[in-house]
Amino acid sequence: MIEIFILSIVQGITEFLPVSSSSHLILISEYLKFENKSLSVDVSCHIGSFIAVLVYFYKDIFNFLENKVLLTKIFISSLPVMIVGFYLAQSGFINHIRNLEIIAWSTIIFGILLYISDKFEIEKNIDKNFTIKSAIFIGIFQILSLIPGVSRSGIAITAARLLNFNRVDSAKLSFLLSIPILGAVSIFGFKNLIFSNDVIFTKFNLIAIFLSFLCSLITIKYFLSYLRKFSMNAFVYYRVILGLILLFFNYL
Repeated sequence: MIEIFILSIVQGITEFLPVSSSSHLILISEYLKFENKSLSVDVSCHIGSFIAVLVYFYKDIFNFLENKVLLTKIFISSLPVMIVGFYLAQSGFINHIRNLEIIAWSTIIFGILLYISDKFEIEKNIDKNFTIKSAIFIGIFQILSLIPGVSRSGIAITAARLLNFNRVDSAKLSFLLSIPILGAVSIFGFKNLIFSNDVIFTKFNLIAIFLSFLCSLITIKYFLSYLRKFSMNAFVYYRVILGLILLFFNYL
């Protein structure tokens, strides 16, 4: 029970921050020797994040239904990572890159890239400048998020900042682009919950969904508020320090 509690909170906090939720879940599970590393718990945590982004951006989602062009751009931008992710999962290759060395290097390298992108000019916003071309550009960058340590949110923000979108809209784009991706994961998770005959299994996964939802909702709100006043530097410093610590332990 305590394992699910910790993993759900970690997922909720890190999913939408540019620090990589997958690497934090892997590291915490390994460091604390968690036995509960099942895919169902991981999926349930993502369901919670999915519901949170739907709740927070419900007005934008209703606008999607009215603005089919924007909806199309969001889908196009999310398509590359879903296709490549499905292939990597089916081939089993994804399991070969879930190790400490890759997490350490990707945490540092893409943290530095985030720092560089955050120095770009702030002149574009979603309403006027989110074109098909920019959607494809961000979508291709998101493929890199399949590498543990990169961060889907972080790489989407990095790509948007490279295109000169302002910080808040860059983060907002990363949140909106998570909807199709987390939605696909959630469909898989809901199916397992509905057809499960194990009451304890269902109870634990529902708890994971709720805790992840709550932490995700709080994170989205305060992360956007933070970006209205500050740069990405704090997250860059965190990534570099964490990466160096991981490299130290990996090559010790």
